[in-house]
Amino acid sequence: MGNLGKGDGVKSHLLGCMVLAACSTLLANATCGTMAWAANDGPKLTTMKFEWNSDVPSCGARPAQAWISAIGPVTETTAADFEAFAGTNNLRGALIVLDSEGGSVLSAIELGRAIRRREMMTTVGRTSKVRCPDGTISHSNLSPAADCESMCAFILLGGVQRSVPNEARVLVHQIWPRRKRKGSLENDYTADDVSIVQRDLATLARYTVEMGVSIELIEAASRVPPWQALHALTRDEIRQFAVSTEEPSVKMSNSTAPVGTRGTPQQTGAQAVGR
Repeated sequence: MGNLGKGDGVKSHLLGCMVLAACSTLLANATCGTMAWAANDGPKLTTMKFEWNSDVPSCGARPAQAWISAIGPVTETTAADFEAFAGTNNLRGALIVLDSEGGSVLSAIELGRAIRRREMMTTVGRTSKVRCPDGTISHSNLSPAADCESMCAFILLGGVQRSVPNEARVLVHQIWPRRKRKGSLENDYTADDVSIVQRDLATLARYTVEMGVSIELIEAASRVPPWQALHALTRDEIRQFAVSTEEPSVKMSNSTAPVGTRGTPQQTGAQAVGR
């Protein structure tokens, strides 16, 4: 994003660039949007990817929505990748749309805190790209039918305003030593393995409370071991735990508390295992 500007100026500039790029490659009466695919189709992503999107449907049309897609697994570099993507730009009020199988516990926490510091909004959704007949990208579509799994659920908590569409699923389970997530019932575990999980669980609990979310979310996740299917939070749980600020019982003042980073470990050996 470089030095494009701040706040709405950033989004306006980016959207303008997208419109100009589309206009320059289309004939006057060309039909656009005949092909669409999910932004995370193709080769499987190895780490979370951040990208600006707009649903501007054709050249010269006014965009109705702009968002940042966050797609793919959470790795040790994800939080730093987001900071590099965001740069010094003012992203206050920008919407970040999550579509992730989860991953590293502490990197997810760091990303959630970065989102809160920047006073961004979060939701769950699936971003797809629409191409013109000449192969250039016309615009993006946003569908609420998406999954936010494992540590993605805790990144979601970083939003000052958070929404979970009815079509979306937020799935949770226990955190586990990342090198032993496969064959978890058959693996041997050392005292160090147990210590790391306990440490990361405590850090995750603290973060959850800092975000203004009920500790019951941790309890619900801790009931599900990695050898069982992930638990999809019910609408009642989403409301009761304050995962979404759009639910009637959620107090907005709880979701706007300032967040620090002091006391967060720099590395982790555990992760909440996705599919």
